[in-house]
Amino acid sequence: MQPASQKTTGTWHDDPAHFRKVSRRNFLTVGALAGIGSLTLPELLMRQAQAEQKNYDHFKGTASSIIHIFLPGGMAHQESFDPKPYAPIEYRGEMKQIQTKIPGEMFGETLAKTAGIADKLTVIRSMTHGEAAHERGTHNMFTGYRPSPALQYPSIGSVISHEYGPRNNLPPYVCIPSLPNIYAGTGYLSSAFSPFSLGSDPAAGGFKVQDLGLPNGVDDSRFTTRKNMLTAVNDHFNKKEKADGLTAMNTFYDRAYSLISSQAAREAFNIEAEPAAVRDEYGRNTAGARMLLARRLVQAGVRLVNLTYGGWDMHNAIVQGFRGQMPAFDQAFAALITDLERTGLLNDTIVMISSEFGRTPKINAQAGRDHWPKVFSVVLAGGGIKRGSIFGLSNSTASEPEENPIGPEDLFYTLYNCLGIVGDKELMAPGDRPIEIIDGGKVRKELLA
Repeated sequence: MQPASQKTTGTWHDDPAHFRKVSRRNFLTVGALAGIGSLTLPELLMRQAQAEQKNYDHFKGTASSIIHIFLPGGMAHQESFDPKPYAPIEYRGEMKQIQTKIPGEMFGETLAKTAGIADKLTVIRSMTHGEAAHERGTHNMFTGYRPSPALQYPSIGSVISHEYGPRNNLPPYVCIPSLPNIYAGTGYLSSAFSPFSLGSDPAAGGFKVQDLGLPNGVDDSRFTTRKNMLTAVNDHFNKKEKADGLTAMNTFYDRAYSLISSQAAREAFNIEAEPAAVRDEYGRNTAGARMLLARRLVQAGVRLVNLTYGGWDMHNAIVQGFRGQMPAFDQAFAALITDLERTGLLNDTIVMISSEFGRTPKINAQAGRDHWPKVFSVVLAGGGIKRGSIFGLSNSTASEPEENPIGPEDLFYTLYNCLGIVGDKELMAPGDRPIEIIDGGKVRKELLA
């Protein structure tokens, strides 16, 4: 009998999930087929691998880039994207709410500009996992996996770097302003798939990306000579030793040379090239500069930009915390979505706002909220995501999901699907151990346009 997962209304090859690597799960089935046909098992495996190389690794997705905006510390959903105006004061808190462009739906008072572009967003109000510690929750929201003592999993940025590589001489994965945490890295993948970090904040005066220019006294001719010499040395050592460190270093140098030698690639980092009116629209501050640079980078060809903003671990004085940090974010995020829309980039760029978890339903004695992973919010836009939608619900006190709970594995599986990557494709961990990009996830079609 055909498995339910392979039954489609169209032809069998229309479903990208059909194209699966030979794994421990289907090995016996493949062996049985080989035994009754004219092909030996090695021949069957070879033919399947050849077919899947064309059809499985990548299929046509709806997005080509992601801007992941991570708000570290655990942003309160109650004061942002899931307010509870009718809950008792000890649950809803002191802040007011504002009507959005999604009929009948409200955001917190400090998200007035974002409320005005809510018709371009999908707000997930039923995200959930079981990790209340910052490190473990952060791992979940960068990898789609629960933490494991036996293996560190790669971030979505490193997986995308592994699967697609660079585009237009730009790094496939960039962090603004720097690697935000160890879980944003390569995990069990080679360090060749590490992110490129700016090394400084684009909001700083005289912002300049580290190592993008040629050193003093080095012209293009000397630059090329040095590159050729380095290639010769690398070839010599590669013949003597094979190691991840050498491979990663070679990859690093190759990409660095491509970046430095390409004026167009270097110009992508030049935020000063933006018109004054656009810079004012985003805001001349940390949030504005980071989001504007993220737009420039995906426009130029970067596949995933991870940017962080603020500190949201508000155990104390949550009202003051939101009123201090959120207005700049609100302006910049609304400008980013508006800018991506008018340039046509929103059609194939996913924007995601996430945090490691939410905050407790009740305000604590210090006028703040504590860690709460049972339910929180994530915001998505663009790249094939539904517009003007609320997905899932939390209950009346924002303490747990009431409808359509969704975990990191489903969220990330859906994101990979939008990018043309099958989420349960197997990558190789150390010891030639096959590990699925996402284990147990599925595409949540309700999130898609």
